[in-house]
Amino acid sequence: MKFAAALLLSSAAMIAAPNANAAAPDVVVSIKPIHSLVSAIMKGVGEPKLIVDGAASPHTFTMKPSNARTLEGADMVFWVGHGMEAFLEKPLEALASKASVVTLEDAPGLEKLPFRKGGAFEAHDHGDHAGGHEHAHGESEKHADHDDEGHDHEGHDHGAFDTHLWLDPMNAKAFAAEIEKALVQADPEHAATYQTNGAALMQQIDAMDAEIKETLSPVKDKPFIVFHDAYQYFEHHYGVKVAGSITVSPETMPGAERVKQIHEKVTQLGATCVFAEPQFEPKLVKVVTEGTPAKSATLDPEAATLNAGPDLYFELMRGLATSMKTCLSQ
Repeated sequence: MKFAAALLLSSAAMIAAPNANAAAPDVVVSIKPIHSLVSAIMKGVGEPKLIVDGAASPHTFTMKPSNARTLEGADMVFWVGHGMEAFLEKPLEALASKASVVTLEDAPGLEKLPFRKGGAFEAHDHGDHAGGHEHAHGESEKHADHDDEGHDHEGHDHGAFDTHLWLDPMNAKAFAAEIEKALVQADPEHAATYQTNGAALMQQIDAMDAEIKETLSPVKDKPFIVFHDAYQYFEHHYGVKVAGSITVSPETMPGAERVKQIHEKVTQLGATCVFAEPQFEPKLVKVVTEGTPAKSATLDPEAATLNAGPDLYFELMRGLATSMKTCLSQ
């Protein structure tokens, strides 16, 4: 009788907890910041695969055979969209035809900022998906009515907005909600885990947001120059004062005249800091700051120097805030 009762209890436990043995979907993610959010929501269920790994940039990335095999085996693919990972457009059609593709730039609740152009923000090139952008904030407000001749954006088939959306934590929360929803629909057996993890992630983002606001509060009014015009969501949300960018298109290096203009801008505005990026020419920043009192430091908007995983998004955002505060406080 005891054996029969134990067998019955064991069977009931197996029936009541099918989640324990259910296979996780094969999930592939395009870039590190998005991979971090997906990893956090999938914690305890499975680990998503990453396409743009290591120090690679989505602006200059070339697909490898291993990436193609990863896409071919995918059940689900998360990416920002056409404006950020242009290199993925054709591979998604050709290799991931059986996968559910979630385009996060279409998530409800996002704040999308239009391209910034003119003046301190170099004219936006039709062929560049990375983004220069128009947001009337801080110094850029002075250029909102800048002559836009030759700068029309009709070549952008998918809408003219900056796709570095994750740098606003409220947009990251909108991404997280869409990721959780997609995973629950695709894998209902693990729905409770995804929902629990999603709720925890939202709380973490809110706590981080409050912390960063406090970190940046003492330096909000100090102007700075960035290498690549990728930060306007961060600037807009935290109210920091960007004065311009060296280039809007990191795969196309600026000419001598452009570098001269930015050098003059640093001098004119008294920009206290010029920020480089780890993947792109640091010597340009030295040229721009030469003969000025401006300091230089590094920002890493796409997490090139960070290890992929659920903690990466928080390391990325806190790293931006710490670098800004440290350089602008000098």
